[in-house]
Amino acid sequence: MVTRRRTYVLAGLLVLTGCLTTVLLARVLSTIFFAITVAYVLFPVSKWLGRHGLNKRLSAAVTTGIAFVSGTLIVVPLGAVLYLRRRDLFSFFQQLPPMVTIDVGGFSYPVEIAPTLLSARRILTDFAVDLAAESPVLALKAVLFTILVYAMLWRPQAPKKAAYRTVPASYHEVVNRLHQRLRGTLYAIYVLQAATAFGTFVVAWVVFWLLGYQGAFALAVVAGILQFVPVIGPSVVVLTIAVADLINGNITGAILVTVFGLVFVGFLPDAVIRPKLARYTTGLPASLYFVGFTGGVLTLGVIGFIAGPVVIALLVELSSLLTNERQGDQQQLS
Repeated sequence: MVTRRRTYVLAGLLVLTGCLTTVLLARVLSTIFFAITVAYVLFPVSKWLGRHGLNKRLSAAVTTGIAFVSGTLIVVPLGAVLYLRRRDLFSFFQQLPPMVTIDVGGFSYPVEIAPTLLSARRILTDFAVDLAAESPVLALKAVLFTILVYAMLWRPQAPKKAAYRTVPASYHEVVNRLHQRLRGTLYAIYVLQAATAFGTFVVAWVVFWLLGYQGAFALAVVAGILQFVPVIGPSVVVLTIAVADLINGNITGAILVTVFGLVFVGFLPDAVIRPKLARYTTGLPASLYFVGFTGGVLTLGVIGFIAGPVVIALLVELSSLLTNERQGDQQQLS
């Protein structure tokens, strides 16, 4: 009785401390979550380095350095090029007429485009100013992120041991199933989606450049980024360009960008890259991934891009475990 009461008291103290920690660390919770998920994906790399002669500290440091340098080499050049080529991107949209008249059922509906473009430009300008103002905070979060990733790669077994000690032995299989689902989902988000997005960017850059569009690089970057958005994807960029060509009276250009864009930009990277890497994932359906992505982003912001699909994936895995458990009970009764 005393042992059980002590367990309840410790569990209550743990919950209370966890709530206080959440409140105090609210500004960096997204950074902590992001670091945990990245370390989860990078652990095989650190383990591979360890098998090739590096000790735990050094393999964790090298893996963290590779991740940090890779992210910097991807984000900084793209951001710089988008900033330097922003005028080409705006000039592409400025080619649109200020107003378009749509005729439907004998009625004409004028649609103003210029105010929308001005609003979009104002939003992007405000975003750039806010980003510059937050640069010291972002730098501090980057340092925190690096330290957390290194610490988790250095002592990767600590969370597993803590979970096994807390959870009864009969539930260790549940922990392993959730671990496998989480690992596959994070791999799908980071590795598979990133590889597909990079392939989409390269193909889109070539296609838009060959078709003679100004700001082909910037448009390709947007297409690559939209590859992370499930269901919608880079086809939005292709269709937007096609609609712009139609509005400007360039019917031939609209047909060409629709055909080549949907085939080479919207379909080819998914068809070539995704099947080669899909065996490493857990196969979360695209519809559920889209639900998690949309709900996570709308609820939590940028970090919801990862948190939403992760929660949905764990929910699916728990539902599967419960279904298997019920089927096993029914077979025993019969």
